[in-house]
Amino acid sequence: MSLLALSLIILSAFMHATWNYLAKRSGGGFAFVWLYLAVSIIVYAPFVIAMFIITTIHLGWVEIGFIVGSAIIHLVYSLTLQKGYKIGDFSLIYPVARGTGPMIVAIAAVFIFDESLSIIGIIGILLIIGSVFAITGGIQAIRKTSTVLPLVYGLIIGVIISAYTLFDKGAVGVILIPPLLLNYGTFLGQLLFLTPKALRNWEEVKSDWVNHRKEAIGVGILNPLAYILVLSAMTFAPVSYVAPVREVSILIGTIIGTKLLAEGFGMRRIIAAATMITGIIIVTIS
Repeated sequence: MSLLALSLIILSAFMHATWNYLAKRSGGGFAFVWLYLAVSIIVYAPFVIAMFIITTIHLGWVEIGFIVGSAIIHLVYSLTLQKGYKIGDFSLIYPVARGTGPMIVAIAAVFIFDESLSIIGIIGILLIIGSVFAITGGIQAIRKTSTVLPLVYGLIIGVIISAYTLFDKGAVGVILIPPLLLNYGTFLGQLLFLTPKALRNWEEVKSDWVNHRKEAIGVGILNPLAYILVLSAMTFAPVSYVAPVREVSILIGTIIGTKLLAEGFGMRRIIAAATMITGIIIVTIS
């Protein structure tokens, strides 16, 4: 993996952990999702307009189909994520979701995109998987009712992450949709899908804006930018390596959850996250 790709992914990781922390702090549901989507559409509109003016963009039915498909997957992800954050610790759900996603992506990419994984790369991925188990607190913690449901949500979110990562890799790497256009179209699609529900519950939307506008603005800016950087890296780097390396955000997110949100299993989760980073480094070196 090139230094440029690695730099883009690391920067994206810091942004990703930060916007997820803001989303957790908001405690919001669909109304909060609609608000930050609206912020994203407004903030990034000038950049998309400039892109159409400066460059020649081909936007046919195939491209539109991929954008709509990506929007649907991302909307399911956004709503499931907010639901998970309402019922479980950030320092549990975030690492589990972000750790299991790359494992699925790395394995699936071998079959879908004909990418290859070395033995060293496989060892790194196994370390990531083991770290996910340790972050939950082990078998004893998993047996607790309070841990099971958040863990299930984390795993489901991880599956959705792998789905949109592979789908979007095809969009930018095979169909050659510009990352900015794909990301903007995905956010616009999500906003349109969610608007009817937002209009029916406008009082809840207004309440979320009054109480959590800072969080909505922060997520609205950082969420698209973090993913645009990842999509850019995927245009010239293998997705089976981009996805695991991106999860350096796990260590950042775990520290945020245990320190800023005062969640349990603090040191255990931080050590497990550090082990996960070791796995990521091994994948990078391989």
